[in-house]
Amino acid sequence: MRFTDIAVICAYFLLLPLVAIMVSRRGKTPGDFLSASHDLPWWAICLSLVATETSTLTFISIPGIGYTSGMVFLGLAGGYLIGRLIVAIWFLPLYAQGQIRSAYQYLGERFGPRLQCAASGAFLVTRLLAEGVRLSAGLLPLTWMLEHNGIFLNHLLVLTLIIAFTLAYTVLGGLRAVVWSDTIQLCIYLFGAAACAFLLMHDLPSDGWTLAWTAGKMSPFHTLHVRTLLSDPFTPLAALVGGGILSVASHGSDQLMVQRLLAARNLRDARYALVGSAFVVAFLFGLLSLVGVQLWITHQGASLTALGLHSPDELFPSYIVSGLPAGLGGLLLAGVLSATMGSLSSTLNAMAGASLTDFGPLPARLLRRWGQSFGLRESPLFAARLMTLLWSVALVLAALWFTQGDQSAVILGLTIAGWSYGPTLGAFLFGMFYPAARARDALVGFLTSLAGMAATMTFLQYAGYHLAFPWLVPLGIAGMLIAARFSMLLSGLSRQEFQSAHDARKDWGQ
Repeated sequence: MRFTDIAVICAYFLLLPLVAIMVSRRGKTPGDFLSASHDLPWWAICLSLVATETSTLTFISIPGIGYTSGMVFLGLAGGYLIGRLIVAIWFLPLYAQGQIRSAYQYLGERFGPRLQCAASGAFLVTRLLAEGVRLSAGLLPLTWMLEHNGIFLNHLLVLTLIIAFTLAYTVLGGLRAVVWSDTIQLCIYLFGAAACAFLLMHDLPSDGWTLAWTAGKMSPFHTLHVRTLLSDPFTPLAALVGGGILSVASHGSDQLMVQRLLAARNLRDARYALVGSAFVVAFLFGLLSLVGVQLWITHQGASLTALGLHSPDELFPSYIVSGLPAGLGGLLLAGVLSATMGSLSSTLNAMAGASLTDFGPLPARLLRRWGQSFGLRESPLFAARLMTLLWSVALVLAALWFTQGDQSAVILGLTIAGWSYGPTLGAFLFGMFYPAARARDALVGFLTSLAGMAATMTFLQYAGYHLAFPWLVPLGIAGMLIAARFSMLLSGLSRQEFQSAHDARKDWGQ
């Protein structure tokens, strides 16, 4: 590895702790640790949202998809914008009614603590497994790039170092440090991607864009066919409708995203951050897709096999290692690290927040008692920091477990997220659209939908049928609403039968 590249990476690792130390001085209470005292600027929250929803897989996969399929992720970003607008109009006002720290507190206020705990528990399981997949799969290109730069590290060692470093500034500064570090990290890999696009632009042949247009590489959508209606995620219907519903679920009912929106100063700032993130993520998707198309033009449309690559995910790492000048290669490697750490730090803080907010005072009380038994000195942030540490250990174990599997990590991660997104969003919609709904009906619908989604996805996997990830959320919503509505009808019939029996007893007594 060249000296300039090493210097850039070292500068990156020095900058983040300094930021964490500076911002952590303001965080003295659990509320500040988990919600930043609702005092973050909207533009920082906006960039943190994008850094949270993207990962190493996003950063390295989209150029490969751009090489093989063109600008299709830009079309998916259109659906994300539609979904965010819906959340900004209908969901954010629900959260702005009180000083809450968890998306699932609304469900607790509407339906009681049992549904709040169930929804938060589903979030924790989903996030643990999905982040384990993303972390495990994201380390593969990272270790590959390190090896090609002459740095040979064990996979477990790389995983431990990344989590330890991320944990340090997450525990030190809480959500405030996470948001500001996310902002820095997103700027790093945005700048790196833009630099790649600029460099590639100068090497393109004069007719390159014409060839790309003719080959369909500039189209944001795949052509809609009946046979691929439910299996292709990049048709206009799947991208705009399915992608929009997916965005409503992820940014309207997932604690990972809602936690950042709750840190805004007011409803207006939360809306600015949310809608603005749609344009930033569209820019990022478009930029990375453009790099993939430029590489397709540079290689004159050669197949991946002809380039000596086994999958599209190897395309961009290969270019970073071999095609970039000194300094910029180090910046892009830092960008890959940023994508991994940004997603990881957000997950750790959100999981700690959900654990300490949605399950009452018991988790914090148990952590304090456990700490006292080991003679640890207690502070106001003791429980929050210890919970963050425990979840980091769980994530290491999850990542190591998924390393042993041979299933597609991307498909597995999307499947795990789709398992709980639909039922959770369905619970929110049920509470909004059915004022007379009872807690029992909502809980029955939620649990039934979770079980139904697990059974359906397992069946589809064994049957060999692929359902595109944008359609998983509508399926879960439908299952939750149908089951909950059916429970309402049964409850209504039971009440009618009880009243009829009561009236009959009164008549007989007379």
